[in-house]
Amino acid sequence: MPRPAHRHRLLLYTYLLNRWWRAVLACGLTLLILTAGLAFIPYYFPRFPVVWVSDWILWIVAGIGALTVFGALFLAAIRKSAYVQVFPDHLRLVTPFLRLRIAYRRLRRTYTAEMDKLFPANRIRGWRREILRPLASRTAVVLELRQLPLGRAALGLFLSPFFFPDKTPRLALLVSDWMAFATELDSAYSAFQDGLRLSARPRSQSLLGNLTDSSRPS
Repeated sequence: MPRPAHRHRLLLYTYLLNRWWRAVLACGLTLLILTAGLAFIPYYFPRFPVVWVSDWILWIVAGIGALTVFGALFLAAIRKSAYVQVFPDHLRLVTPFLRLRIAYRRLRRTYTAEMDKLFPANRIRGWRREILRPLASRTAVVLELRQLPLGRAALGLFLSPFFFPDKTPRLALLVSDWMAFATELDSAYSAFQDGLRLSARPRSQSLLGNLTDSSRPS
């Protein structure tokens, strides 16, 4: 069997985590600094007016801050781990919390489109518009499927809304090199369809032969 193509990093996943991990890290560091200030300022600067807080509250806040910092570092470590990879008979989409196998039998067609055409600004409100603005001119590879491999609600737990152009079974994949990915996918999908046609031909020829034999006089 031919070897799978190389992995194409999902830019949308990386972009979103790049935004979130810095904000989460800032929150965690703020909690730790606040805890340190409330704990040590009364001892070293007794004349400085600071609200007294019990030790157990300080420990809880410090623990939350430490967990938040570790969570931010985890997000930073996994932000480039989401990818999509072309195989001979399926497409594999992988994130740290999801491994999705999309069989070519589900695929109707593929095409490319810019993100601002898939997600018009007049349909998007609030913070989502701000997130999409730097990606609006990027080109995505769109998979038009017969059916999603998982329910829309289940996929929504692991994938951003910007993977779904609308309520139809389509997936928009924003990758680092869309031309290379589209070429690999088109080549693999064409080879898969050719294989299906070749495998169906002997059966049709055998059926035709049986009909011809049965029509001959004995």
